[in-house]
Amino acid sequence: MPDPVLLVLDAEPSPRLGRLTGRVEVRYADAATLAERLPAADVLLVWDFASDAVRDAWPGPGRRPRWVHTASAGVDRLLCPELVASDTVLTNARGVFERPIAEYVAGLVLAMAKDLPGTLELQRERRWHHREGQRVAGSRAVVVGAGPIGREITRLLHGLGVTVALVGRTARRTIHGAEDLDRLAARADWVIAAAPLTDATRGMFDSRFFGLLQPSARFINVGRGASVVQADLVDALNRRWFAGAALDVFEDEPLGADSPLWDVPGLLVSPHLSGDTVGWRDRLGEQFVALYERWSRGEPLPNVVDKQRGYVPSADLDGTGDANG
Repeated sequence: MPDPVLLVLDAEPSPRLGRLTGRVEVRYADAATLAERLPAADVLLVWDFASDAVRDAWPGPGRRPRWVHTASAGVDRLLCPELVASDTVLTNARGVFERPIAEYVAGLVLAMAKDLPGTLELQRERRWHHREGQRVAGSRAVVVGAGPIGREITRLLHGLGVTVALVGRTARRTIHGAEDLDRLAARADWVIAAAPLTDATRGMFDSRFFGLLQPSARFINVGRGASVVQADLVDALNRRWFAGAALDVFEDEPLGADSPLWDVPGLLVSPHLSGDTVGWRDRLGEQFVALYERWSRGEPLPNVVDKQRGYVPSADLDGTGDANG
């Protein structure tokens, strides 16, 4: 019996699949060759998770892999009607990025509260200018997205003494429903977006929402770029409706050198790195190998995405919950 065919939508550096050597036939594809190579694949590993190639190639002719795994938390770049309707199992990299992203958010909260960007700028100017920082303990945060990333952010902010309201799609136990978001955001010092990109979250942070925030509030997005109407954010910051923002994700990446976002007062821009710590690619490869071994034994896979909803439902929500992207 021939070895199963594993097709890798590749990106540099390629994944390390050591334990699978001799047990699977590994083939590689890029955006230009994916469509022609898909029909021969039993499994597709989307290593180049920033590519739209799967969404573009999937509707083509021929059979499709029984299982697709993406080396990312978000799956919005993969989903198309044909993949959603298929019986292909889709899994994501849940479990790899939660803690690093939460640490990054905590770092941003501390940096903005203590005006570390201002301190660095003053140092470059060789200028001594005393200011007063904001006290983090006792401040209020709203975390939008009640999946594993949002929950980990909540845990770390609690450790800093921040009072956190976690908002998900539906209310349950200690989680607020979407209907509470406006009320909570209007009183928050920090609003942190950590939700997957769905029809409900696309463009949800717009002029109306930014108009709710207090003048001292700050907005952080580590979820999906398309959840923010960027022109509205630029306008709100230029008008000083609220104190500042930090974006790690953008609707179009990489951010072009001519983007107005680079020069917006009070905005910190980072290149989609909040979840990427030293060794992260190795951890993604190890996760896939472990999942492949389960799949090859016919065992149920964890991290199965509900393709209709666009995320992995949380286990405690009976299939009605949120997961971060």
